[in-house]
Amino acid sequence: MLQYSIKRLLGLIPTLALVGVLVFLFVHLLPGDPARLAAGPDANPETVALVRADLGLDKSLPEQFLRFSGGVLRGDFGRSLRTKRPVSTEIGERFMPTLWLTLVAMAWSVAIGMLIGTLSAVWRNRWPDRLGMTLAVSGISFPAFALGMVLMEIFSVQLNWLPTVGAETWRHYILPSLTLGAAVAAIMARFTRSSFVDILQEDYVRTARAKGLPETIVVVKHGLRNALIPVVTMMGLQFGFLLGGSIVVEVVFNWPGMGRLLIDAVDMRDYPVIQGLVLLFSLEFVLINLIVDVLYAVINPTIRYR
Repeated sequence: MLQYSIKRLLGLIPTLALVGVLVFLFVHLLPGDPARLAAGPDANPETVALVRADLGLDKSLPEQFLRFSGGVLRGDFGRSLRTKRPVSTEIGERFMPTLWLTLVAMAWSVAIGMLIGTLSAVWRNRWPDRLGMTLAVSGISFPAFALGMVLMEIFSVQLNWLPTVGAETWRHYILPSLTLGAAVAAIMARFTRSSFVDILQEDYVRTARAKGLPETIVVVKHGLRNALIPVVTMMGLQFGFLLGGSIVVEVVFNWPGMGRLLIDAVDMRDYPVIQGLVLLFSLEFVLINLIVDVLYAVINPTIRYR
């Protein structure tokens, strides 16, 4: 397992290198002049030229890329064009709010999704199944930004129960996490149901029932563990999407996280911050996939990696 993990970690290098090249080219294709945005709309051409030279944007693209690559190899992602602060500092201040929001959303969505999916599989084609799948389809179909505004209107404006913006207390996490995790809960419910339906038709499940074991033991001990492998795969993918896909939710709730930072960076054409965030999101996806592979062996000891 250790040898496999090391090989996977070494495989990060070419992947991140390719991502770095693509994101560098992408951000420089964005319309708009960062120097003009930084200098202000009323600045004269001489001032804009001075700002461009100060930001290093007067150099050719190959020179800028070599400067960016050399900094990344040293662990230096440059300085924000907007705030002049190190990119690592900018991202570091926004990382924990996004991570905590993602963990909260993932925790309740996985728990509720797996519960609904399991109940739907056990009572397949009956009213719990129909109700659970109706909720799942609704959760997938409803856009996150619309759900967020509806929740704010009901629980913040009309009932005045929960705050709308900020991340100071646990109450601030409720509405954003519900908005962020709704689609994941729906996907987990459908995926768990599909996996469980297949497992409950296996011979060893029928044998367990024939022995007279309680249905709870059959479902939890014999069904749940074997159904978890494909479900864990989906959990890993969804966790990565939550980390990188919280942008809409963070904008709706003005959440002080990486998604909000990315939107602000794109608006101001803050190239170093955009590049640093995209590289971080790419690293998160690869690491999450590695963790999922390791969890396979934990869930099913018969799985071995070389």
